[in-house]
Amino acid sequence: MALPLEKLGAAYDIGAVTIDKDRSVAYALATNDLNPLYLSGQFAPPVFGVVPTWEALTLAMEDLVPREALLMVVHGEQDMYFQQPIVPGKSLRTRAQPYCYRVGGSGTRATIKVTSYDGKDDTVVLEQYVTLFIRGMTDGYNGGPEAPSHDFPEGARSKLVGSGVMHVDVDQTFRYRDASGDNMPIHLDDAVAKSVGLPGIIAHGLCIMAMTSHTILEVLTNGDPTRLKRLAVRFAKPVFPGNDLITNIYDAGMDSSTHSWAFEALSRGDLVISNGRAETIT
Repeated sequence: MALPLEKLGAAYDIGAVTIDKDRSVAYALATNDLNPLYLSGQFAPPVFGVVPTWEALTLAMEDLVPREALLMVVHGEQDMYFQQPIVPGKSLRTRAQPYCYRVGGSGTRATIKVTSYDGKDDTVVLEQYVTLFIRGMTDGYNGGPEAPSHDFPEGARSKLVGSGVMHVDVDQTFRYRDASGDNMPIHLDDAVAKSVGLPGIIAHGLCIMAMTSHTILEVLTNGDPTRLKRLAVRFAKPVFPGNDLITNIYDAGMDSSTHSWAFEALSRGDLVISNGRAETIT
């Protein structure tokens, strides 16, 4: 069982989707983010940008991954580049393209590039590199260029600039499902989660990413999402509902007008988000 090399670069398009204000507010509440800019509907939370693009990503994923392997797919990494803020009322059209495969001893990493354009003027609003890990898929071949790196620079380890704590509620996965539309059963059904080797339901990775983004923006931009240009994470370990999430942010240096920050997140003493990278403008 392997991923089809001939699908690299193929295009999976969806037409224009309007960013719904009520849904973006619901997403903020479902990720415990009470930023007034989100609750008023002036801006959507940055990670909400995945919601209007989900259909294109799903089209690509379902065409790439054999049906019998779908329950073995976990979200490995998410890398988001914000060319414009995510604004309710704006329409987006989205294209997903398989970008690269990397086969390893325990499974295969598949990165899909997802580009969203303004539905009116075709300018790029958001670019994402979504890396899926298919556990147990060890056949096939590598293909495509390397995805952009966001490895943690060890030189930043001594430059802690701030931390924050958020709580992952017992009902978090069900609230996140309702706001995001992500119905993956490992987040909702204990029996299904246990059938694939997990001890129970786990929080959605993107929900945890959204929670870290709250801390990052509060510490670095006083809650202003328009200053965020990149947000990237590696999902290192599952997060279980009912536990705290601690995000630590480190200074990774300036590059022209952009400031880079490294971050990590822990829950129950485990490193659950590694190789976090945020980029902001002044």
